Amino acid sequence: MSTAFPPETTPATAPIWPDAQRAADFSVWLAGLAPAHGLVIDSLRTASADASFRRYLRVDGTQGSYIIMDAPPDKEDCQPFVKVAQLLHQSQVHAPEVLAWDAAHGFMLLTDLGAQTMMQVIKRDDPQANQGLYLQAVDALIAWQSASKPGVLPPYDEALLRRELELFPDWYLARHRGVAVEGEVRRTLDQAFAQIMAHNLAWPSVYVHRDFMPRNLMVAPAGAGQRMGVLDFQDAVYGPITYDIASLMRDAFLSWEEDFCLDITIRYWEKARKAGLAVGDDFGEFYRGVEWMGLQRHLKVAGIFARLTLRDGKPQYLADTPRFISYIRATCARYRELKPLLRLIERIEGLVVADGYAFGRI
Repeated sequence: MSTAFPPETTPATAPIWPDAQRAADFSVWLAGLAPAHGLVIDSLRTASADASFRRYLRVDGTQGSYIIMDAPPDKEDCQPFVKVAQLLHQSQVHAPEVLAWDAAHGFMLLTDLGAQTMMQVIKRDDPQANQGLYLQAVDALIAWQSASKPGVLPPYDEALLRRELELFPDWYLARHRGVAVEGEVRRTLDQAFAQIMAHNLAWPSVYVHRDFMPRNLMVAPAGAGQRMGVLDFQDAVYGPITYDIASLMRDAFLSWEEDFCLDITIRYWEKARKAGLAVGDDFGEFYRGVEWMGLQRHLKVAGIFARLTLRDGKPQYLADTPRFISYIRATCARYRELKPLLRLIERIEGLVVADGYAFGRI
């Protein structure tokens, strides 16, 4: 789960390199590109890092600024990024253009989509004031989904869904909460996971961004039209059509009341139907599909954030844990077949008195 290119609101800092050889390789690469793109090498500064081993730098040029991705090839495979960037451009979605790529060293020169993420301009205390932003995001999503073809991106199949769901017991329950994932706990999870996968895989497949949320969407600069820019797309797959709208409206870092979520989801559904996308003729059924897809995502993300804290030393991510638990509880409470999972999670979180489960230490 990555971060977008940030605005220029903090003092520029020169990038620090992990070793002299990588710094030297980068200097040679950048100097070779400078004449063709009018790069001002002395303007190089850190832009952002994300939850992976990638980081981003910003450099000025005679025609504006550029973004540089620094992704060590022994830790990050940039091929998916390049492939999906091309798919997005073919879909008429505003995404970074790859101008140069040193695959051997993991350096990439990209167009810069601007200075503000959607997250940075959202008015949290006035949901309706953000409707225009969300509808721009919906338009970008529909353009992306409308270009979908099977066999182009990896399938978001049962095996991948199961691997993602297992992040929750492996990292959030066992390592973060100290729960013994065995016996009744394991049986409850297995039953719930089987139901979640069945519900989600019943929906038709399209291109899925997988992190389609305001932190990864860039607001169009003034005078540039109303095209929302899209970042952090390298993990795209071919899977359930319910996934990306669930990501957008059930954000990992931002929560809305259900009336606003319903408003935007209905508008998406109406636009998607007009575009010929397979969202069905019954909005209630589609919304239930979005809820089940959101549940899968929130279980996965809780596991990922625990892993980022415990394995990668990035504790800031777990600060959003209460948001995920709230999402999970709300969805489980709506569906009778998910009540055992609801009771399990509430006991683990200390929201009710534990009885009947052998959790290990909690």
